[in-house]
Amino acid sequence: MFPTTEQLRREWTEFRRVGRLLAMACAALALVALGLLHASGNHASCDGPCPDRPTAPDGTLVHDRFSFLHRDMGAHGSITVRLTSMTGTLTYPPPHHDRIVPGLVPWAKAGIIIKDGVRPGSSYAALMVTGGHGVRMQYDYRHDIAGSTARVTGGAAPRWLRLTRSGDTITGHESADGRTWTRVGTARLAGLPETVQVGLFATSPGDLTLRETGLGGATEQVRWTQAGGTFDSVALRGAAAGRWSDDAVGERNRTDWEKYHLASGAVERNGTITVTGAGDIGPAGAEDGVSPVERLLGGLTPALLVVLVVAARFAATTRPTGPTAGAGARSRNRARPRLAAQAVVVAAVTFVTALLALGIVIPVGLAVLKGNGVPVLGVSAFTGTRLVVGTAGALALAAVLALALGSLLRRAWLAILVAVLAVAVPYAVTSVPLLPDGVAQGLLRVTPAAGFAVQQTLVAYPQVVAHYAPSAGYFPLPWWAGAAVLCAYTGALLGLALNRLPRGDEGPGPAVDQG
Repeated sequence: MFPTTEQLRREWTEFRRVGRLLAMACAALALVALGLLHASGNHASCDGPCPDRPTAPDGTLVHDRFSFLHRDMGAHGSITVRLTSMTGTLTYPPPHHDRIVPGLVPWAKAGIIIKDGVRPGSSYAALMVTGGHGVRMQYDYRHDIAGSTARVTGGAAPRWLRLTRSGDTITGHESADGRTWTRVGTARLAGLPETVQVGLFATSPGDLTLRETGLGGATEQVRWTQAGGTFDSVALRGAAAGRWSDDAVGERNRTDWEKYHLASGAVERNGTITVTGAGDIGPAGAEDGVSPVERLLGGLTPALLVVLVVAARFAATTRPTGPTAGAGARSRNRARPRLAAQAVVVAAVTFVTALLALGIVIPVGLAVLKGNGVPVLGVSAFTGTRLVVGTAGALALAAVLALALGSLLRRAWLAILVAVLAVAVPYAVTSVPLLPDGVAQGLLRVTPAAGFAVQQTLVAYPQVVAHYAPSAGYFPLPWWAGAAVLCAYTGALLGLALNRLPRGDEGPGPAVDQG
């Protein structure tokens, strides 16, 4: 069953025919050339130098724009408020897109926050009531903790909120009556300075609307929204005395609605404070004009096609022929190691070729994008390694799958057709908005193309409004589950091929092109 060194050497000698090696070189060239072409063709759209985008303490790009009424607070203290109501504005929502109406998007936010100054991207912890997701505690952009499902719109009861600071630790509590409190969550903000800013905030992300295209896909359209929270019973402990400061984190009052109708900011009247704002606090993504690393893999589809063709033909055109008089079991035992040796050779050559190509296109492409002023979504060392090694591994598994089909079907053209329809077509058609999102997600769950989820670096955050679809770069399965689907298909087909070898297949013989 297991190939010997001599069998591996023999299959490598067979594989390295000029045509096959040239085809693999073309696959690598496609990966590199199309990736660098994408990078060189993308430029920042700003007139002059683009403004710096806010970055979190860990260096990732984020959204950080809201209205902030604040004071200084020391290393120990708390803020307690009662949020009595939330109101908002939606600009040109569906179905007719012709009016500005009152309302709140589900992730509109109003509440209290402790933040390391007013610089966009600085560390924070916030406790809030949202337009449609109840009470939440969020901190440092990526973290979201659910509280109760309480709302303060449409005549609902007010909600009490409290944030307590003890050094680097921030704890959030909520209450329905201001007497009985329930803890929502705790955040540790490493390196929080002695003096921070504490206060009331409000913000509202864009309203995402998807419009169907003529081919069944969807395009994104984001509309500006605004939210306001009304507070009373504000109590501070450990905060500086004096007046509140009304500031914007990020920009505000740039839209016509804010200029001529309702400005974002804070208003104190009759013992209440109303804070109105627009924007969001959370991680940035591809929908924000940020380029994820995997956008450099535009050459993956043609490379995949080449790999599938080479592997399928390698199995179907090197099927040995020989005498059929030998014993069946002995003949089969000789043939199985040969197919196993072919699988090892095909997988190794594909993996090494892809690894070299990816090792060139990713760092060079990123350097070109940054040189063109295009912001790039940062990734951890593990994620970057998984992208490169995992994508090379997925191509290698796809090659073995095609090899197994070539051995089973005995016709190169038929094996190529099945491999392309099973792997390349689902991957290609789901990477662009050609299909409804549900159909695209279904294909990437049940076909071997699911394995290319290993390339995804984008993260789907529940608290961020985005078009989480394959055409936007989001696979429906996590990378490890997608890889498991591809492994299962490849293992099953290879196992079937090993167990269904004809009895007449013994020892190497002359190559016969069955295609």
